[in-house]
Amino acid sequence: MLVNKNLGILERSLDAATLRQRTIANNVANIDTPQFKSKQVVFEDLLRQELTGTSRQNLEAYRTDRRHIPFAGSGGKAMPMVMSNPNNIVQNNGNDVDLEFEMNEYAKNQIWYNGLTQMTAGYFQKLRSVIEGGGK
Repeated sequence: MLVNKNLGILERSLDAATLRQRTIANNVANIDTPQFKSKQVVFEDLLRQELTGTSRQNLEAYRTDRRHIPFAGSGGKAMPMVMSNPNNIVQNNGNDVDLEFEMNEYAKNQIWYNGLTQMTAGYFQKLRSVIEGGGK
C-alpha cells in the first residue's frame, strides 16, 4: 500500500532529473576543454515506451511461483542513461558544448524537478491524511 507503481515512477524520474543536473553541470564545466564531447540524459522516451507497452524490455522473467522474487531488471524498469549528443556542432578545438543549449536544458530540468517534488509531496500528504483519518 505504501509503495505503488506511481511512486516508483516518481522516484526514477527524480533520479533522472538529478543525473541530468549533474550531466549539464559537467558539460558547462568543460566548455573550454579541448576535444570534450557533451553528454545528455535519456529517460523520458524510455519511460513513455514502458508506460505505453511499446518497449521491448517489457518481458518479465519466467517464475514458477508468483511469490518468487522477479529477476533484476525484469518488467521494463526504464532507467536514465547518459549518452553523447550526436547532433551538436563541433567547434575548432573539438569541443561541442553549446552554453545556450545547456542553460535552456538546465531551466527545463529545474522546472521538471520542482514539479516532481511537488507531486511526491502531494502523494505523501494524501497518505498522511488517510493515516490520520481524513480531515480531523
